[in-house]
Amino acid sequence: MIKLRIAIQMDPLNKLHHESDSSLILAKEAQNRGHKIFIYEPKDLTLIDNQLFANVSSLKIEKKNKYTFKKGKCCIINLSSINVLLIRQDPPFNINYITATYLLEHLSPKTLIINNPKSIRNAPEKLHVTHFKNLTPPTLISQDEIEIKKFIKKHKSLIVKPLYEKGGKGIFKITLSEKNLDKKIKNTLKKEKLPIVIQKYIPQVRQGDKRIILLDGNPVGIMKRIPTKNEIRANLSRGGRAEKTAFSTKDKFICKKLKPWLKKEGIFFSGIDIIGNYLTEINVTSPTGIVEINNLENIKIEKKFWNLVEKKLTTYLKNL
Repeated sequence: MIKLRIAIQMDPLNKLHHESDSSLILAKEAQNRGHKIFIYEPKDLTLIDNQLFANVSSLKIEKKNKYTFKKGKCCIINLSSINVLLIRQDPPFNINYITATYLLEHLSPKTLIINNPKSIRNAPEKLHVTHFKNLTPPTLISQDEIEIKKFIKKHKSLIVKPLYEKGGKGIFKITLSEKNLDKKIKNTLKKEKLPIVIQKYIPQVRQGDKRIILLDGNPVGIMKRIPTKNEIRANLSRGGRAEKTAFSTKDKFICKKLKPWLKKEGIFFSGIDIIGNYLTEINVTSPTGIVEINNLENIKIEKKFWNLVEKKLTTYLKNL
């Protein structure tokens, strides 16, 4: 395989959790293979006469007990000169995030973008699961107080989520018997200024949820995230604990059902969340969990990732 030029659209290095960041382990493996790494933030993009440029820095990574970085001088490059571009900045999935996906559509078709920016834009994780009705728990997305109250009355115990946040931010449980229910609904709607997600509470979350990593539509790793005491969010960023687990028959069924859509939409790298027998999220913006799953399973997902990308790139260029 030729040595690749790889750009990573990501958050600032000093904002990453170095011990567990999936972007860093992917970048380090690419570097180990002799590929050249450039990094930039969405604010560094510039479109000139339909050509997309970025103010990038080259990156060299060392890892002993912790990561150390050597960044090159900033320079402007035409992103169509890049072989592979990884979109890896975290949500919130806001208008800035969406604008970056529009800009990236100007790249040469010779640049493989992971994931397809149009599909990222069209499939925010808490929204797109609603297209898989038979796999998901009863779900309402609305900012209509009357409809929200009717849904709460029907299901009695529910989870409320902001549409476009990450890491469990803003998620809480609500019940029909709760005091000040009306006030809580009004305050949430006032704060979000958007429709909110209300989903039937799945009691099995107390035993943890499952995060599954999929590459090119196929599951390659799984872990269970166990919430702390008195917490309904199992996210590791909320104190959840990663534990080894196995694929259930239902997990495999859900993955199989998602594969055709993931392939069709060019979503090469995704992470899905499953509670009990229900699919609750499809993460396509910047999936995480590689480091934890590697440690639990004694595997190297980053190697599988680049093996598949290198193979895919060869086929991709032949078909242009």
